[in-house]
Amino acid sequence: MTSELLPAKFKPYTRQTISQAPQWQLLPEELREAVQVVSRVMPFRTNQYVMDELIDWNNVPDDPIYRLTFPHQDMLSPSDYSNLRDLVLVKKDDAAIEDAVRSIRLAMNPHPAGQMTHNVPFMNGQPVSGLQHKYRETVLFFPSAGQTCHAYCTFCFRWPQFVGMDDLKFDARESSELVEYLKLHPEVTDVLITGGDPLIMNTRSLAGYIEPLLVPELAHIQNIRIGTKSVAYWPQRFVTDKDSDDLLQLFEKVVAAGKNMAIMGHYNHPAELRTAIAQRAVKRIVSTGATLRMQAPLIRHINEDPKGWAELWTTGVRLGAIPYYMFVERDTGPSHYFQLPLARAYEIFQSAYSSVSGLARTVRGPSMSAFPGKVVVDGIVEIAGEKVFALQFLQARKPEWVRRPFYAKFDPDATWLHDLVPAFGEKKFFFETDADAPHKTLQLVTRHTGRYVPGATSETPEPLAIEA
Repeated sequence: MTSELLPAKFKPYTRQTISQAPQWQLLPEELREAVQVVSRVMPFRTNQYVMDELIDWNNVPDDPIYRLTFPHQDMLSPSDYSNLRDLVLVKKDDAAIEDAVRSIRLAMNPHPAGQMTHNVPFMNGQPVSGLQHKYRETVLFFPSAGQTCHAYCTFCFRWPQFVGMDDLKFDARESSELVEYLKLHPEVTDVLITGGDPLIMNTRSLAGYIEPLLVPELAHIQNIRIGTKSVAYWPQRFVTDKDSDDLLQLFEKVVAAGKNMAIMGHYNHPAELRTAIAQRAVKRIVSTGATLRMQAPLIRHINEDPKGWAELWTTGVRLGAIPYYMFVERDTGPSHYFQLPLARAYEIFQSAYSSVSGLARTVRGPSMSAFPGKVVVDGIVEIAGEKVFALQFLQARKPEWVRRPFYAKFDPDATWLHDLVPAFGEKKFFFETDADAPHKTLQLVTRHTGRYVPGATSETPEPLAIEA
């Protein structure tokens, strides 16, 4: 076994401990200050592997993995940053800091796409904690023991899970309600165990959630998915951790039960798949009979280069992984810092897609996980003299919407579905109803003001909402 594959002890760093990392002294004062201030709002956690192996410290702050894991001043508005900096570094008023931080967080659209309002299922007249059921075939499950990660991504759309806002968290302490819910819903074929990162748990704890899904009464469950960033931030989980062999045996058990074990691996940049241990992790996962699918959002400052995407997909295919999704960055958190126009996103995807072989063209994108469903930008075309975005649903709240083409006026500045208006003089998109109007109006207000407006509805006059 090479030194790179020797067992390593996981060592995380947070705002309170990052000064202990040798690389901290390499940062100029303004970057250290930004970490201390912005991490009061956004979650910050990294680890020694990320620091030692993935970040090029000669290229900071422009190194993509640094931007992916370290908070930056521009993630907050100038006024929010200035006010919070004064509270944190000068006044040191804990109560005032807490109030300011909560106000900033609530202005960042903490739960987009109806996660709190429309995705939570009910059983016996009560909401089922720790579950989301947006699409007919798929249920998301959030085990409480998996509500952290080996390191946090600065763009993460699930950031409220990590910042102590308990009223905005999804979590379930056990799988009994999940099992009972699934027994009542034979239309569900897929369970996605997500977080956080379920693979932060030890194997015994993870098995406690997975093994109950293998009972004969749940024969309709065909696919068990695990959403994880550990493949990139801590590949030792599959190679040298003390229970890594047990983890792979758990995957084998799921496969032996006749189900597909799908690891939904989040890779944001090809650097995350260049190390020997990261590549070894991929090979060990697929050797169990599990599938490893690669997905990530397209993010400004981090992965705008089509060549990087092509390298990521082709490397993954060579190792046995399946390119799956290029997402559009969601409209939450510091989205203004990371978002790219849809036109640019399509250009990047098309350039990367056209440069790889057919084996890597399993990838789909650029895709928006919006309120009505997953909307892919299929192209930018001219029809009847009008330049338009060609769009369709890859997944939807209503199954009959899936793969139905629709068109939006071309807008070079649009970054999300709510920025688009129908083409050809149509008044609304086919999937829009009066019930959806509050969400659209709220998002339009967000676009104009740059701030999420809690309580905005379709009846709220826009000037009043802007003032709010």
